[in-house]
Parts: sequence; structure tokens; C-alpha cells
Amino acid sequence: MLRTLLPFIAILPALTYSLLSFFSARLFFRSPVPKLQLPAPDVTILKPVKGMDEDSYANFASFCNQKFPSKVQLLFAAASADDPVIPVIHSLSKEFPDQDISLVINPAIHGPNHKVSNLINSFSKAKHDIIIICDSDIRVTPDYLSRVIAHFDDPRTGLVTSLYRTSQVHGLATAVEATGFSTEMIPNVMVALQLEGLSFALGASMAVRREALAAIGGFKSLADYLADDYQLGNKISRAGWNIALDSCFVESVMKAEDLPTVFNRQLRWARTMRISRPGGYLASGITFPFPAAVVAAFLATDVATALTAIGLLYVVRLTVSTLFSRALVRDNLLPRWLWLIPLRDMLSFFSWALSFMGNSVEWRGNRFRIKPGGKLEEVV
Repeated sequence: MLRTLLPFIAILPALTYSLLSFFSARLFFRSPVPKLQLPAPDVTILKPVKGMDEDSYANFASFCNQKFPSKVQLLFAAASADDPVIPVIHSLSKEFPDQDISLVINPAIHGPNHKVSNLINSFSKAKHDIIIICDSDIRVTPDYLSRVIAHFDDPRTGLVTSLYRTSQVHGLATAVEATGFSTEMIPNVMVALQLEGLSFALGASMAVRREALAAIGGFKSLADYLADDYQLGNKISRAGWNIALDSCFVESVMKAEDLPTVFNRQLRWARTMRISRPGGYLASGITFPFPAAVVAAFLATDVATALTAIGLLYVVRLTVSTLFSRALVRDNLLPRWLWLIPLRDMLSFFSWALSFMGNSVEWRGNRFRIKPGGKLEEVV
């Protein structure tokens, strides 16, 4: 009897985690949404840029079309006057002449994280006490600011971060990455939120009080780290401030890429998280469906038992993934790309395993070594 049950015991952690993530998400999305209190604080949106993204103009313009009652400063930060995205920013200023849009160009480097250098170089021009850092490939809905800023009515809130999704993909490679948001990243955040609370930020959108930012030493405290979003949230949390997660999704607008590029980015993220959260990252290995299915097949006494165990695991896995995609995340990528989830699971496990086999990463054409604690060292 025990030998017959072994394949089902093997899939139990991954199966349980899948169900736990769904019920954690239901609790989160059923929570009351904070309402914006008037007068609302003024906001600076600080946007570091480098090169062109997919639909850069439309991404930027979404921040100019906000239904928000207070002042909004849109501050772009670039390192080079020759950056191809700068004409797009000038066009934006002409299209929205009544908006407070400005650009800082400064090549000064303050550490190996050049994005953070852009933030440091432009921060002195930030006019307001609520500062939002948003990636250049992010697009938002008109109620974005009202939703995010509502959380700051609580004076203990130091940072508000937002979930992100991708609703349009360009073939297999981008679908592999985009489905990972609704089947892996967001479920992981939901479980972390319910079990331990939020002690990190998601880099797509991070709104921070100037006071909380000053308490951790400003952006300069992040200049040596690859995972500046994780570090910003973690440092603010350890400084005694609360971190809020808003349920309004921002859109990560992807451009067409090939599978090796996507996998290299996944590996970079994996190695960064392994070093940033070593214990939790190691323990996460038992939640992966792919190795659970392989172990179940190995332990089964016959083909029928193996197929039953693996079938049970993936019936639950694919059902939960579809519910996330259709009802919670609403990216509508599933069921069209449902057949891709087992492949996505396999690649996720391989990136997790390979993350323990080295500390080097490639980022924006440069090679770095990640040191203990998550700091970067450029490899010449």
C-alpha cells in the first residue's frame, strides 16, 4: 500500500502549494479597496529610461491620462543625450503641454546598477513627497494613481507596490515569460503575503514616501544591488514602515524576443533571489510541479499509477492556472497557452537548479558577479 501511495506523496507539496496560492489570492482580491481621500498628495513619477521599448510612446502617455485630482510631475531620467527614446519624450511634452514633464540627462555612475544611477541623478529634481518609480515598459490605466495613492492615507505606509501582468505576447518565447506572471510570480506573492506579510517590492511600480526613502539612505543605498526593487522594499520594511500591495494591475508591455534571451533573464532573476533570500528560495524547490511529476513517475510501480499521479497534479495545476489567468489576473492568456504550462514549469525548475551553479549574470550587455547579500561586482 505504501509503495502505491509514494507517487501521490511525491506530488503532494506541489499540489498543496497550488491550491494554497489560489485561496490566498481569493482572500487578497476580496479585500476592501482603499478609497482616495481628499486632498490627495502631489506625486512625482520618476521614470528611468534606456533605449526603446515596445510602444514606448503609448506607455508614457498612459501616465499623462490619469484621473487624479492633485499635481503630477513626470520626471524622466536618462544617461545619454543620444538615447533613442529622448525624441519620444520630447513628443510627449508637445502632446501634453499642460503636464509637468521634464527630462534629466546625466551620465554619472554611482554603482554597478545603472538604473539606480539614473534615479540618483534625477532625484534632486523631484518636487513632491510621494515618489513613484515605474519601469519604462509599463502601461497603466487611468485610475492607477488614485488606486495607489489611496494607500498612503495610512501614515504607517512607507511603500506601495503593484502586481503586473502581460496581456499580449509575440509568440512562444514571450508567452513563456508572460504566463509565468500568472502561474508562478503572482501566486508566489499571494502566498508570501498571507503567510508572512510583504517585505519586498515589485519593480514594475513602486510608490514611496520621501521620508521612508530618506530613512534607508535614499537611492544611494541601492546602487550596488541588482535587485533594487527587492532591496528597496526590504530596507523600508526593516526600517519599520508598512508595505502595501495594490490590487490594480499594471501592464508590462513586452517586445518580441527569443527563448534563450528569456531564459537568461529568468536565470538572472533566479540567481538574484537565491542570494537575496537564500533560505526561502531553497525551500521553494519542493513547490515545483515538474520535479514532482518526475519523482512520481520514478516511484510508481506501474504506468497507470504514474499517469494517475501526474494527471492529478496537472489537472489541479492547469485548473488553478486558468482561474488565475481568467478570473484574478485577467490577462486572458489561458486557455490559449495552457499547453505551454508544463514547458514553463520545466524551464522554471531548470533555472532554479542552475541558480545554485554560479553567481554570474548578464545584464544590459555587461557581465556581473553577484556577491553575498545581493551586491554586484562587474566582471571585466
